[in-house]
Amino acid sequence: MGGYIYMMSDRYRGGIYTGVTAQLAGRIEQHKTGKGSRFVARYEFTRLVYIEVFEDISDAIVREKRLKKWRRAWKIELIEAMNPEWRDLSAEIHE
Repeated sequence: MGGYIYMMSDRYRGGIYTGVTAQLAGRIEQHKTGKGSRFVARYEFTRLVYIEVFEDISDAIVREKRLKKWRRAWKIELIEAMNPEWRDLSAEIHE
């Protein structure tokens, strides 16, 4: 089963939440409706700004653990390499 790494934010260069899931569309919907996690709901991280796709969920989990240890500046560089305007990518999800 495949997996996804994703990053949510509240605005351009705002706070960043990094997560992993096997079902991206459903998980993002949970976050957008305040049911995904207390942290995301509390800080209103409803903008999907980054996605990585993996063929194996275990690879996605390893990557997520590494990314969570990264400095904020490195995460910003990663996001902006894919999504310089920090657009909400949730409409582009195709599972």
